[in-house]
Amino acid sequence: MSGGVEIERKFLVARLPVLEELKAKPVRQGYVTLEGDSVELRLREKGGAFFLTLKSEGGLQRMEREIEIGREQFDALWPATGGRVVEKTRYVGALADDVTFELDVFAGALAPLVLVEVEFDTVEAARAFTPPDWFGEDVTEDRRYRNRALADDGVPDQAANPGAQ
Repeated sequence: MSGGVEIERKFLVARLPVLEELKAKPVRQGYVTLEGDSVELRLREKGGAFFLTLKSEGGLQRMEREIEIGREQFDALWPATGGRVVEKTRYVGALADDVTFELDVFAGALAPLVLVEVEFDTVEAARAFTPPDWFGEDVTEDRRYRNRALADDGVPDQAANPGAQ
């Protein structure tokens, strides 16, 4: 089980890095809770492993608790997502100073959206972070770019990843 506080910044992508140089895993996640609920409850299949995750509201900093579950449990709970689903390929790479990024290339109705996230140990480190030039607009505080909002509402109208397509 992982748990604690997630400190993360999220950006649109101005132009894609070389994806062939990055580790990639398919991700399928569905949301049990609805927009307006006080917490987010998510099911996720990532690279053959299955997880149940609880997240609080928030932007830069949120509570997160995650447990690994079995496929049978995942399959039993999956219908509760009611089609509020996100499918993507997650690419993981490193920036300078051993900072890791996760680049999500969305599929299905959310294509061609591409987002990149960077997690930090402290709020101060997150605020001090200078994104590389291939990162686009910072959408950390824009609730429309949360995966649950994307699953419920689709890609925001202004979501233009000009260099990512």
